[in-house]
Amino acid sequence: MLETGMYTDDLVQGQEFKVSNQSQPSPGYNYIVSAHKPTAVYACATGQLTSTNDLNLVIARNNVLELHLVTPEGLKLLKEISIYGKITCLELFTPRSVSPLGDKPKDLIFLLTDRHNVMILECLCNDDQLDIITRAHGNVADTNGKECESGMQAVIDPEARCIVLRLYEGLVKVIPLEESNTELLAFNLRVDELQVCDIQFLHGCSSPTLIKLHQDGNGRHIRTHTLSLREKEFSKVPWKLDNVEAEAVMIIPVPEPLCGAIVVGQETISYIKPDSHVTIAAGILSTSTVICYAPVDRDGSRYLLGDLSGRLFMLLLEKTAPDADPDIKLELLGEVCTPECITYLDNGVIYVGSRLGDSRLVRLNKTQDPVTKSFLTTMQTFPNLGPIAHMTVVDLERQGQGQLITCSGAFKEGSLRIIRNGVGIQELACIELPKIRGMWGLSIAASDASIHNTLVVTFHSSTRFLKVGGDIVDEIRIPGFLNKKMTFYAANVNFHQVIQVTRCGVRLVKEDTCKLVQHWCPPDDRPVSLATSNPGQVVVTSGPYVYYLTVADGALNLVSQCQLEHEVACVDVSPLGGADEASVVGVGMWTDITTRILALPSLNEVYKEPLGGDIIPRSMLLATFEDVHYLLVAVGDGQLVYYVYNPKQRHLTDRKRVVVGMLPTQLRRFNSGSVSNVFACSDRPTVIYSSNHKLVFSKVNLKEVTHMCPLNSEAYPNSLALANGEGVTIGTIDEIQKLHIRTVPLGETPRYIAYQEETETFGVVTFRVDVCEDPNINTGSTAVVGSTPAPARGPSGAVSGANVPGYGIQYGLGLDGATPASLTAHNTSYALTTTSIIKTGIVPPPERGQEIETYNLLIMAQNTFEVIHCHAFCPHEYVISLISTKLRDDPVPYYICGTAIVNPEESEAKVGRIVIFSFTDSKLVQVAEKEMKGAITVLQEFQGKLLAAVNNTVRLFEWTQEKELQLECSHFNNIYAVAMKKKGDFVLIGDLMRSMALLQYKTLEGNFEEIARDYEPNWLTCIEILDDEFFLAAEHLNNIFVCHKDSGASTEEERQQMVDVARYHLGDFVNVFCPGSLVMRGEEAGPLGVAQSGVLFGTVSGCIGLSISISGDLYNFLTELSSRLSKVIKSVGKINHSFYRSFHSDKRVKKMQGFIDGDLVENFMDLSKDKMEEVCSKLTMNVNGQAVEMNVNEVMKLVEELSRLH
Repeated sequence: MLETGMYTDDLVQGQEFKVSNQSQPSPGYNYIVSAHKPTAVYACATGQLTSTNDLNLVIARNNVLELHLVTPEGLKLLKEISIYGKITCLELFTPRSVSPLGDKPKDLIFLLTDRHNVMILECLCNDDQLDIITRAHGNVADTNGKECESGMQAVIDPEARCIVLRLYEGLVKVIPLEESNTELLAFNLRVDELQVCDIQFLHGCSSPTLIKLHQDGNGRHIRTHTLSLREKEFSKVPWKLDNVEAEAVMIIPVPEPLCGAIVVGQETISYIKPDSHVTIAAGILSTSTVICYAPVDRDGSRYLLGDLSGRLFMLLLEKTAPDADPDIKLELLGEVCTPECITYLDNGVIYVGSRLGDSRLVRLNKTQDPVTKSFLTTMQTFPNLGPIAHMTVVDLERQGQGQLITCSGAFKEGSLRIIRNGVGIQELACIELPKIRGMWGLSIAASDASIHNTLVVTFHSSTRFLKVGGDIVDEIRIPGFLNKKMTFYAANVNFHQVIQVTRCGVRLVKEDTCKLVQHWCPPDDRPVSLATSNPGQVVVTSGPYVYYLTVADGALNLVSQCQLEHEVACVDVSPLGGADEASVVGVGMWTDITTRILALPSLNEVYKEPLGGDIIPRSMLLATFEDVHYLLVAVGDGQLVYYVYNPKQRHLTDRKRVVVGMLPTQLRRFNSGSVSNVFACSDRPTVIYSSNHKLVFSKVNLKEVTHMCPLNSEAYPNSLALANGEGVTIGTIDEIQKLHIRTVPLGETPRYIAYQEETETFGVVTFRVDVCEDPNINTGSTAVVGSTPAPARGPSGAVSGANVPGYGIQYGLGLDGATPASLTAHNTSYALTTTSIIKTGIVPPPERGQEIETYNLLIMAQNTFEVIHCHAFCPHEYVISLISTKLRDDPVPYYICGTAIVNPEESEAKVGRIVIFSFTDSKLVQVAEKEMKGAITVLQEFQGKLLAAVNNTVRLFEWTQEKELQLECSHFNNIYAVAMKKKGDFVLIGDLMRSMALLQYKTLEGNFEEIARDYEPNWLTCIEILDDEFFLAAEHLNNIFVCHKDSGASTEEERQQMVDVARYHLGDFVNVFCPGSLVMRGEEAGPLGVAQSGVLFGTVSGCIGLSISISGDLYNFLTELSSRLSKVIKSVGKINHSFYRSFHSDKRVKKMQGFIDGDLVENFMDLSKDKMEEVCSKLTMNVNGQAVEMNVNEVMKLVEELSRLH
């Protein structure tokens, strides 16, 4: 048996990588971290884990285990555990041990990972703290053995006597379960049948008995085997059943009292026992395949079945007589997401876990919905980004912060996901009020002074007062306030009073009577320019004059005034650090563009600071974050200058500048929970908060906010009122620095996406699965190019298309019966009417009822994502590449598709097309096409030309004046090119089997020369160029690595070799790399030694990760920190971190190198103070050649800065 950490001592040590300048970021050193954790659900189970009185739901998402408590209000997340390995099997079982009081024991969790680590976990609750402890663990890998093609399987004996694993062809592994064992040891048992479809344990047997579904040349058969744990062998075959349904896929063991098993096939369902069996025809199953089940009752009378099309069924075993076999009944419940696993919770509630779409919590109703004919109602949806097939980073709003658009999901769950980092506003209500000039929330005669019941909204020459209550907002009059003047400022002040500031002066009004008690005007009837206040102090300006007033009961008292040499542009009198009154007032000046601090009550100038530049300050705020005082100054061009303010010395230090917009910005304070934050209103609304004594700027998911005020009303508690040019939005603010995801449902599978800035559109390649209704091809003579098939509901719940080119087809519906996006386009065109290459008969016509994958190019508007145009490709023509680019001197941007004609009778595509489209006047027009002898797997613009990977060749095409593609040169030295990236004269080719090669374009010769290659046999999935000498790649066994081409090597042979200098086991299948970032970073953002931008990646499980280059000094420090953390943080299942992250392939295992596991490093912030001090004891970092000792606070600050990179 292979121990859990056996590899760790025998790992192959890769070539060490060193750079001359250890303080600058180098692509040979990378910090890799999950920006968004896996969301695809691979397994789930229900049991009593935290207590015998609790019901828990356990969910496995790649390497993350989630533990929920089932409550009457819904699911409550108790704990999220990271496992050092991809979870392939999850099972719950009740141990045989009984407590001293005779109580039933809690259930335990059994996990199997992709590297054959096994573990038994227990949940322990102590003083409201939930801990997951490892009861037993081990590794059951064999050094030799062919892994099962159908995947790993684990089954547990109902009496908890043993666990059986199916990992390798021709054998099973048996783990005896003994309470005293802390190490899980397995022994192998040979099985004669090689093609095992399913295995399970039978109930009600005196000895552990397996039931097996297997296949041979004569069909599929059932065998049972009694297992002797003492003799470590199969002792006998109690019974068998030959020639069950040829398409049988699943065995469901039936518990006592019925016992036996259910065999689920494509057309029949059988209930079998040793001496009898009952079979029913289940034609309703024939259109899809059952892939998962869940028992509903403990007596085994009801089961939920889920199939690939997303249908849920109820299977009933109904016993009509004591000695008779039960009757089998099957009923369709309804349609949900495509299930990967299902489990029944309680009271008719079902959890449906999906890896192809959003998982759901659904309720099983007693009656059928008369419209949808479904017994199911969705209660809650859990977003899933997986599988991410492709993605792109765009800055649609040109605000310096990227948004990630992913092609997520598959089939009816296919969608685009728009992902951005920052602060989310959840909209609660909208009020249409255009051209607002200012807004304030007031409490007028409210029982609770913290409740805002009035919203003051001002315009150019008037003010409106809105009463906020319930769903209705009424306009009211306040006798003491002016409504035919523009309001400059309004606020609650001491003694239950309210002030309104207009050009004429300050009006003081009593809350209870709403009557004016004083109207204060500046001397000499000077007009008011600006005003600000706190509950006890008011500061008013009029040109260069500044007036300081205090609030009394029924009066405003002028305390002091001063005249400055220039006009005041902005002013603030906020108290600092929770004080009741302010000791200074901050002012920003016109003309000399300065910031000044005036002392109160004298208004004497105590400090003056030039802002620099020639743009005036427009807004100012004194604020305290984490006991540090700041002065924030928003400049008219959208920049924000901020200082640290020292109240004792009354001066400003640590000046920094960050861009928060392009237009003048207004700064307003608000509270998020108990923490005070600042909202920057601009064309790029931003929330400013502090983390570890450092200001952080997070984008808000709104396009523009001109004014903002806190609004804490009874109807909208802890909300914000946000104004733009069209009206007011009332909403609540989400968690700060969180990824926000918007879903654009497609109802079909998205494969590729490209952005075209000039036309403000996205090109999206999708495919949907259609069913052939007429095998006679329609050449399109009756079709109108540009028309849209008018979809109509067919009798089978699908959509029937019009007489379009291609085959008479029946379109499959999207999720919840939605029409697929390709059938909603305003304009439609068809390849059969535009191509001169593909002729009728190039592939055999489909048979009636056969499924056809129909590929489409959708042109979608960048803001609304509505489908403007759909171009349908030919039957059997797969679109496998897409780019948006300009060619040569042609100013027109093009969408270019690479296709392959797939003939089911051929092993690989022999014909493909390069198709070039332009999008003008809301229509997609085919400009050119070129036939190729193979599949066009990758397209890339290269120096104004088009570079195409065609099967094993790379071809470069010129774009002629006649708008045709003309071959310039070719390169032949690949098995199958799957990825291609370019930089300058260099082209990086990723091969299916031969890793990667670097080509250089020789301009004078007009051809490509291979200058370097990685000679390791890596099967690549995607690649990226980091710089001229470093190249990032991901391969099919969930590893990523960086290769280095040493241009300065002494020999030609060394210069031609690409050597892996960094390697890392990610544990997830990477489909796409995408340079960019989701975080808006200012000039000061990011820790020392970290590159400004990195590479994002998307995975099959829905994880979004970031890899970013760091310096050698930082890498060495984080390596030591990681080593210490891996010893302090006890891994669940006792798997060594070094074993988990080691580069692991079929032929070799290499130690992790050149990468820092950011997920591990950022766990430092979750440690207790004692653990932090243990980790940081005598920890040093090399800074400018000197070893500097790092204490807990410094390490915490560094880790938090790293966490803000994503």
